[in-house]
Amino acid sequence: MKINLIHNSLIASITLFCIASIAESGSKSAPEISEFDVNNLSYSFEQTLPDLDNAYIDSNPSATTDGITVGGLLSGGNSRDSIIALARELGRDKHGDYDSLLISHKDKLVFESYYKKGRLNLPHFQASVTKSYLSIAIGRAVQLGYLTMADLDKPIGYFFQELKPDQLLDGAENITLNHLMSMRSGIRLNDEKLRLIMDNSSKTKGYNIVQGLLKYSAAITPQSQTFSYQDSDPRITMQILDRVVPGTAEDFIRDEVLAKLGITVYGWRNDINGLPIAESGSSIRSRDMLKLGRLVNNSGQWNGEQLISAEFLTKATSNITKPTEDWIPDTFNYGYFWYQMDLPITDKTYTVNLAWRAGGQRIIAVKKLDLVVVITGHDREDKIMNEVSTRVLPVFAKP
Repeated sequence: MKINLIHNSLIASITLFCIASIAESGSKSAPEISEFDVNNLSYSFEQTLPDLDNAYIDSNPSATTDGITVGGLLSGGNSRDSIIALARELGRDKHGDYDSLLISHKDKLVFESYYKKGRLNLPHFQASVTKSYLSIAIGRAVQLGYLTMADLDKPIGYFFQELKPDQLLDGAENITLNHLMSMRSGIRLNDEKLRLIMDNSSKTKGYNIVQGLLKYSAAITPQSQTFSYQDSDPRITMQILDRVVPGTAEDFIRDEVLAKLGITVYGWRNDINGLPIAESGSSIRSRDMLKLGRLVNNSGQWNGEQLISAEFLTKATSNITKPTEDWIPDTFNYGYFWYQMDLPITDKTYTVNLAWRAGGQRIIAVKKLDLVVVITGHDREDKIMNEVSTRVLPVFAKP
């Protein structure tokens, strides 16, 4: 599959420049990879990187050319020490296999740390966090008028009028974009039928996988239109984005979403149908993940411009449905490809919005605290949220 990366040059070789240091004064440079193959950014590629010799921990990050304003943690005290202690523990693998922990407070990067595979300038594989970026792109389309909030409740046949009605399953007309983005389409496919759809797509030029998804699934009923973690829902959503915006979905995401945030170094693999993989295909730098969290906290505004529809973003980060998979914490709710939870911190309860999934990738946005925490990793257990909830977020909660 192809990875699309906006970069000044395409470099084929891999050469690593690794800083083995702990820099709490901000006087030393964060670890970087000097050259990398832009067509090889993936989870498996990251596994080939040598681990950093030591953790890099900086409580007073340095400014770079990425447009992020920097600051520092509160000086002294147990609060600051608790974050540095956690970072050191992450560097010793005490809490799992993680690559970075970054914190933005009041729109300033105040803490930055890298471990193992983490590098300042290397886009990190995002897994299912990619869905959250697709949601942001839909919100941009709403802001620009290519979609309306009313369109979210229209049957998806409105966007795919060429579909053959006699080949659609019963109840397909009841699926809306609202259902797709909250993972409630009702589409249910086993692995065999999904392979058949993708095989048809690879052999038949122009084959619309939506036709296959709506042909081979079990019938759609009110009972089936409940939360189910299916790849079909984000894939159809990406196809809708591709149909409503000028040009392609790939161009739109690059020019109207990421470039607007100053995100120009990233990877996003293409699916078999030529569109960006919707469910798990992107690679983005940890600092750039902070930007997306800040965008959520700032109700879609960036540098004074309303990039994302505030109405859409409010809906996207609200409690629309309750996830039912046993691997999703009971405290989590779901909006439009974003998780939401109400978290007690000290003597108050705060709404926390999360982009999250496999390996421990997380954007944790707490609007009332003007706080964003970013985590990347390759951890199978993925239990870091408890440490963040008890040792990081309370540092910024007002008494």
